[in-house]
Amino acid sequence: MEGAPTAISRRTVLRGAALLGAAGMAATLPACTGQYAATRLTVATGLTQGVYYTLGMALAQVWRDGLDLTELPAVRSTAGSVANLELLAAGQADVVFSQVDTAADRLGTIAPGDPHAPRALARIYDDVVHVVVRRSSPYTRLADLRGARVSVGAPESGVFVMATRLLRVAGLAPDTDLKAVPLGINDSVSAMVAGEIDAFFWSGGVPTSGVTELAASLPIRLLDLEDVLPAVRAAHPVYASGTVPAATYGIPSAITTVLVRNVLLVGAVMPDDLAGALVDTMFGAQMRLTEASAAALTIDPRSAIGTQPVPLHPGAAQFYRAGKNG
Repeated sequence: MEGAPTAISRRTVLRGAALLGAAGMAATLPACTGQYAATRLTVATGLTQGVYYTLGMALAQVWRDGLDLTELPAVRSTAGSVANLELLAAGQADVVFSQVDTAADRLGTIAPGDPHAPRALARIYDDVVHVVVRRSSPYTRLADLRGARVSVGAPESGVFVMATRLLRVAGLAPDTDLKAVPLGINDSVSAMVAGEIDAFFWSGGVPTSGVTELAASLPIRLLDLEDVLPAVRAAHPVYASGTVPAATYGIPSAITTVLVRNVLLVGAVMPDDLAGALVDTMFGAQMRLTEASAAALTIDPRSAIGTQPVPLHPGAAQFYRAGKNG
């Protein structure tokens, strides 16, 4: 959190310089000049009960206010990471949320020089895998889900990619060893309440509003993934170990799970000054984002550069370099 005051201080200094006629310095923070007033942005997020959507709505407000945009950026609810990367590649979204594993997969399929190739503005927060079951259920680990009715995430989501990988590491073939249902977080919650599924996968910030709402009406647990974590990390080094603390969602004890970084992406075609302004404004409004979602507490300039293997956009990289030198 120490990085946020630094961004605010830098912006204040630049505003003062602009007033004194230091045009070169003012250009590094164009929000003050109103030059982005006509800029139109589309932000691709996720399902409405997830953190992507919540933060996307907050960022749209922050960017409109901070950059003096005439129009509020359009916020699209999508299935998640895979769908967002498709929109970015098609030029139908300007800023997208994505898990870093899904973005890394996409990078491997893109031709060099593609103007819509994903470039990172920032690592924003980390997702942890939720495998949600009823508290009264007999399931305690992934292997126990054999034969169960399991929601594995929407087809165009990063959840679907991760669920498939985790089940295979646990020795389960999603197509044959369980009754896999392709539902997103909204429909998974509804299906769990209706008794139509036994478990569902979700990858999101803690807490995720949809899971919180479910826990308020139905006692739940999260499966501990410690037994499969070594094999998961060996097969997919982009993943790490994570923890969901006790009492989160009313769970009786902390559980070990899989963690994946989330990144905010734009196309390589985005002008450097706009990319830098988006990042600067985001960090300057950290507290507003935190009010929207507790996941924003971990958005910090010092960790934001950790977007590998997705390269930083040059405009974002310039912002971080200036912050380290200032």
